[in-house]
Amino acid sequence: MTKTAQQTREFDLVPGLTAGTFDAIIGRKDPAWANVAATPFMHSGKLSALTGCELWVKFENLQFTGAFKERGALAKLLSLSAAERARGVVAASAGNHAQGLARHSTLLGVSATIVMPEMTPYVKVEQTEKLGAHVILHGEDFDEANAHAQEICARDGKVYVHPFDDPHVLAGQGTLAAEMLREQPDIDIIVAPIGGGGLLSGIAAAARRMGSSCEIIGVQAQLYPSMFNAIKHEHNAVGGVTLAEGIAVREPGKLTQRIVADLVSDILLVDERALERALSLYLNVQKVLSEGAGAAGLAAILEYPERFRGKKVATVICGGNIDTRLLSSILMRDLVRQGRIARLRIELLDVPGQLTKISDIIATEQANVIEVAYHKIFSDLPAKKTYIDISVETFDRQHLDRVIAALRQRGLNVEMAAY
Repeated sequence: MTKTAQQTREFDLVPGLTAGTFDAIIGRKDPAWANVAATPFMHSGKLSALTGCELWVKFENLQFTGAFKERGALAKLLSLSAAERARGVVAASAGNHAQGLARHSTLLGVSATIVMPEMTPYVKVEQTEKLGAHVILHGEDFDEANAHAQEICARDGKVYVHPFDDPHVLAGQGTLAAEMLREQPDIDIIVAPIGGGGLLSGIAAAARRMGSSCEIIGVQAQLYPSMFNAIKHEHNAVGGVTLAEGIAVREPGKLTQRIVADLVSDILLVDERALERALSLYLNVQKVLSEGAGAAGLAAILEYPERFRGKKVATVICGGNIDTRLLSSILMRDLVRQGRIARLRIELLDVPGQLTKISDIIATEQANVIEVAYHKIFSDLPAKKTYIDISVETFDRQHLDRVIAALRQRGLNVEMAAY
């Protein structure tokens, strides 16, 4: 499906933009682009060893607002006439688009109004207001907030800034790919998250405009395969609670869908466990924080290793804005999957000395007890028996297996809690 630069006519890359305008955007010609970081693009030796490919990572989590969305927001603002800037802009968002638009509107002296659903966490409202935008809370969900945003535009003549389905916005996101290819022009594959399609279509258009014939591959959360369905003409269910909320889009853009169909090689789906694993690897191996959507590219590389093995692969951490409580839960769950933390349920006689016996066995195996819970009343065991849930910390899965084996060798009935 991918077209080479020779096969793709320049005016077909992004409908609504001339080649000159597109070049000016991906070349960051306007002085205002100095306010958007040309983020580091680095080879990861450790992740390369884990994935079997030569992996390069673009760190968009290091933008001022912690996400790539600043690029598209600035590109759109720079496209406005003086009269449009004077009227101001409006967007609906509870995430990275809101903050990106708020920041660059303020820097350019443009009034920005952001409509957020009423249940948006206060911290997101506060962050957006601190960046200079006027926030209106309206509606139960994004769709209602978005409808209200467009009502404001119709009533007050303000300019609506779509988060992805806009030629200037997606071209702005394409600056990211231009930076990568200037540094490493021999990239074989660029793999990036896809929700509505602004980032991926911008990457694809910029790569082709620069003459690269690298493969462009998108990654969607399995719960939100909206672009996957549209491109592949499938009917997978869309919806649910996903770690990758930044790409949890029910309806892809019409413009972005056209570009993705024309320039993107494939779209891969990743499940929640793969996203959690990738996020944990970024933090524990690369020592960098990613949000769920930002880890989607790495998740796909891990889930489809043969697709990338031996290739020079670029991916992007598109953002690093994640709730700290959620992050803590993800990291603990990953430790459980690695066997470094486990909860063991042990059946025993309800007589003195049993806990000491168990503790001694665990200590002898050099594991650590971190939590203990007795269950005497709510149990279907005989009255003289009980069971104990004991959480232990071990070095790895093999060490955990040795601890369980030692307990069973002493005649204890041991089961490990599922995860």
